Amino acid sequence: MSLTYYKRYRMECDLRRMQIPLSLPAGYRLIAWTPDRVVEHAETKYSSFRHEVDSQVFSCLSRREGCLELMQEISQKPGFLPEATWLIQYVGVPHKPEYCGTIQGVRVTPRYGGIQNVGVTAEHRGRGLGRALVAAALLGFQQAGLQRAFLEVTSQNDAAVQLYRQLGFRQVKTLYKAVEVAYTSTAG
Repeated sequence: MSLTYYKRYRMECDLRRMQIPLSLPAGYRLIAWTPDRVVEHAETKYSSFRHEVDSQVFSCLSRREGCLELMQEISQKPGFLPEATWLIQYVGVPHKPEYCGTIQGVRVTPRYGGIQNVGVTAEHRGRGLGRALVAAALLGFQQAGLQRAFLEVTSQNDAAVQLYRQLGFRQVKTLYKAVEVAYTSTAG
């Protein structure tokens, strides 16, 4: 086994001065959190992350059962905020709606909300769904009376880093996540 280090950014924004526009493209709708949607969140999380760098950083994201366990853990945290937790459903094909985006929000302190796992499935990326998910979570934090929000993002995820900056997040810290990887020999 060897260690690989992944560079991650902690990014924060001030919710007190933020005007947060929320819009979705035609054919999509936001679905509010209910406890009976934990499986839909987990499946969407798995579909969004299983082939991405974050599944290497957090191995649970590479497995269906890992995503379900993670979703159950998040939803049972004392600070879990249903009003900052959303699914996006694509309803553009009649009689065949599909979930294609997920986000969770947690009150971490009396002032801070933490965004967990912004995920959009590959087929639906590039349509503003990640922006809509983050906006919905930030509005939920504001409704809960929180003053600031933060998230962590793997530095290699350029599209996400750029999106968060456009939404008013600023990098406040650089972190390194050590991940054990199996050693593979190329000697023959």
